Amino acid sequence: MTDLISALGVEGRSVLEIGGGIGAMQLELLARGAASAVNLELSDAYEGEAAELIRQAGVESAATRIVGIDLAVPGHDIEPADFVILHRVVCCYPDFTHLLGAAAAHARRAIVFTYPSPSWVTRALVRLENAWMAMRGSRYRGFIHSPEAMIDVLRRSGMVVSDDDRVGNWNVAVAVRAPIGSAATTSTA
Repeated sequence: MTDLISALGVEGRSVLEIGGGIGAMQLELLARGAASAVNLELSDAYEGEAAELIRQAGVESAATRIVGIDLAVPGHDIEPADFVILHRVVCCYPDFTHLLGAAAAHARRAIVFTYPSPSWVTRALVRLENAWMAMRGSRYRGFIHSPEAMIDVLRRSGMVVSDDDRVGNWNVAVAVRAPIGSAATTSTA
């Protein structure tokens, strides 16, 4: 994913990563020339290790971490960024429409996101994982969303999907902001 964003021109740009864990991609993109990177996390479980990695990389002034904000829920004052990243996040979120719509609203240039292949094997594994989580009393559930429906959300938000590759059992999609006046921004669909 960092290679894809770098190829789009990360030098001097801003990055917003949603659900970035310890922030490995955030740090990698800063090392590749990004001017700033913000990582939104729902859980504070990664903060100790993330803070140490930021300190070791010497990017305290460029790396920001915000805990407890769900971008898909209105009412947060999060600045747009040139690039928005969602790596293995959409499959953990029940309402992909609001999540990807919010991501698109915050992306000035592009969104790069991953999602699991909707194969029967993946669906079976997610069902088993969800059953296991339920038996353990966890509220977490995994989701296999329709790739076509996810891409449609981005198209309706003025994005053009320029790349959609498969890496193992994961698909990596790149959606770039459509130029003003293009078919993607004038569509009434």
